[in-house]
Amino acid sequence: MPLTLADIRRQAVLRTLFPPTALGAAVERLGFVQADPMAAPARAQDLILRHRVKGYRAGDLERRYPDLDLAEDLIYVYGFMPTSTLGLLHPRPEPKWRVEQQFPDLAERVLAFVQANGETDARSLEAHFGADRIIGSWGSVAKATTKILELLHFRGHLRVARRKGTVRYFVAAQPVVSDLEPQERLRRLVLLLARLYAPLPSSTLKMLLRPFRWSAPTLPGRLTAVTDLIKSGHLAAEKVEGVQYVWPAGEWAEGEVPRRVRLLAPFDPVVWDRDRFEHLWGWPYRLEAYTPPPKRQFGRYALPVLWADQVVGWANVSYKAGELTADLGFPKARPASRAFDRELEAELERLKRFLTRPEEA
Repeated sequence: MPLTLADIRRQAVLRTLFPPTALGAAVERLGFVQADPMAAPARAQDLILRHRVKGYRAGDLERRYPDLDLAEDLIYVYGFMPTSTLGLLHPRPEPKWRVEQQFPDLAERVLAFVQANGETDARSLEAHFGADRIIGSWGSVAKATTKILELLHFRGHLRVARRKGTVRYFVAAQPVVSDLEPQERLRRLVLLLARLYAPLPSSTLKMLLRPFRWSAPTLPGRLTAVTDLIKSGHLAAEKVEGVQYVWPAGEWAEGEVPRRVRLLAPFDPVVWDRDRFEHLWGWPYRLEAYTPPPKRQFGRYALPVLWADQVVGWANVSYKAGELTADLGFPKARPASRAFDRELEAELERLKRFLTRPEEA
């Protein structure tokens, strides 16, 4: 029997909103957790993990990161991942960056400084090397030492040892040398992304592999990888109402979606793909943090409201002095059921507990 949009909606929720587990196990199962510095009411990585980790509180990933087998790196955006994933990303053969051309020996000197001094942040480098600036793309201005930190991290010469809020502390690392053939690295990388967001449009998966510095590594065959994996049977594919959806073959989740309300991060795997979002739920959700206030429709940092397998609206949440407030909006009418009201109240209570620091509990 052909799949329907209702089938895809259920899978979108069931596959990634698995029963809560331990923090390390949750990141391992997801494969990748997108990071974002904006906290409204908490950072994206915390909002994503709170649904998937038992007893999770905002900041737990930051607090426990040094003791977990995790890494920070770029796949298509920046985020957290198991250290085992680094072998799929490195080595990264890339052309010289602009900062290397303007400051030819700075990378070598910065690396030597970190090797000699241990945990180092961007402010320490600026204090030692000065505050030279570099003109980037589209006229942007950045500190040369900060760009060198990014370069060394991107190439695997540095790793993040810990962080305090948005401040990352780096230590020297041996660049990862994968023993996998490039074709196998690519296959595993594509399946990692497909597993995280499946079922997703094949066009989205291809987009994640596009040629761009901050995207996936420039491995041979990248541009045809999705089509090749469909042909080989590693990816299952079916067209649903005009859109070809793909997912890892043999990985179709069974079960019923719990009838509960969840406030999701704007980058949660359930809602990350905005084209899929509109196709599945029939209205266009947008993150408007960088939209001028007069032009906002949803609010600065609207959290999608998931009710069972339907995204029925959005919520702008604030948490101050132990008090949580939520301003809700709906593309149509608010669900008219006592069950929704009861579950929404329970979700807001869970969110408040998540935002309460352990010492305040």
